[in-house]
Amino acid sequence: MVDAFKILETSMLICTGYGATSPSADLAPLTFNRRDVGQNDVEIEILYCGVCHSDIHFARDEWHFTQYPAVPGHEIVGKVKSAGSGVSKYKVGDLVGVGCMVNSCRTCSACQEGLEQYCADGLTGQTYGGTDKVINEPSKGGYSDRIVVDENFVLRMPENLDPAAAAPLLCAGITTYSPLRHWGAGPGKKVGIIGLGGLGHMGLKLAHAMGAQTALFTTSASKVEDAKKLGADVVILSKDEAQMAEHAETFDLIIDTVSASHDLAPYFGLLKRDATMVQVGAPEHPLPISVFPLLMRRRNFAGSMIGGIKETQEMLDFCGEHGITADVEMIPIQKINEAYERMLKSDVKYRFCIDMKSLQAEAA
Repeated sequence: MVDAFKILETSMLICTGYGATSPSADLAPLTFNRRDVGQNDVEIEILYCGVCHSDIHFARDEWHFTQYPAVPGHEIVGKVKSAGSGVSKYKVGDLVGVGCMVNSCRTCSACQEGLEQYCADGLTGQTYGGTDKVINEPSKGGYSDRIVVDENFVLRMPENLDPAAAAPLLCAGITTYSPLRHWGAGPGKKVGIIGLGGLGHMGLKLAHAMGAQTALFTTSASKVEDAKKLGADVVILSKDEAQMAEHAETFDLIIDTVSASHDLAPYFGLLKRDATMVQVGAPEHPLPISVFPLLMRRRNFAGSMIGGIKETQEMLDFCGEHGITADVEMIPIQKINEAYERMLKSDVKYRFCIDMKSLQAEAA
């Protein structure tokens, strides 16, 4: 693997995109280097890129590992523009995707089990915020005209899905699909989703398609009708103690998608004995945990990231079979800073997606 990259040490592609130069700077046009196309690499012309809440955390260094200039974006859909001589899985013109990972160590136990998201090397293989070990530079994401990725981290997109609406599947989709699959969501199981945002709306669609009895927890009565359209069998207002009490000890699985600080304790009492609540939202500050509801019913509180490459392809194929995509609002790249501010106000239903043709207008 390493030998295939040696020829690239002095060869780079100059790319254009949008990125931040400091935690307080707006995203703006910039140029940057990517490695040239190696033997096992695929060069992808980016058509669409979803906008994830993680992009904001990264651009503003809220997780304290950002190196600038920082180019976010890990919900990437595009077409193969060129491929290295050793590439066997893809050809020029194929519709493909790139999610949150573009590399891993490939040798640790997690990677050997197809769980690259838990690679022992940590987060070095992230699409952005990691390290491109070929050119020894910070990796840069999909707010860009093109990207170069090892074919083993490229995904085949279902041809029957709208590619723009399918882009968020590569993060929001797999982030909810993976725990649903791991903890056995399906017929005969009652599954709750906390929060109706980019992650939450995908969780509802996927849990419903898997055949689970699906509930949404929300603080807003205005979201009831939308939630039912998205697949919720029941909507529970989490601030209504009577509604919460009605569902005490009835859930097999609850997935918390909220990325803001909030109280977890009311949800633990809704779990059956031995049932699990999974945290997928990533708040900036630590969440307080009340342990007694867990102790008294041997309940589990767990975390989950995205899925590995194999599971992500499985998720895409599942979505293709069931016609599942995200609900997106299309924006030009020039509106990205406005989109960030709107996301912080939950003013989007339910995911922004960037049309990268707008980047060509910037260049013109």
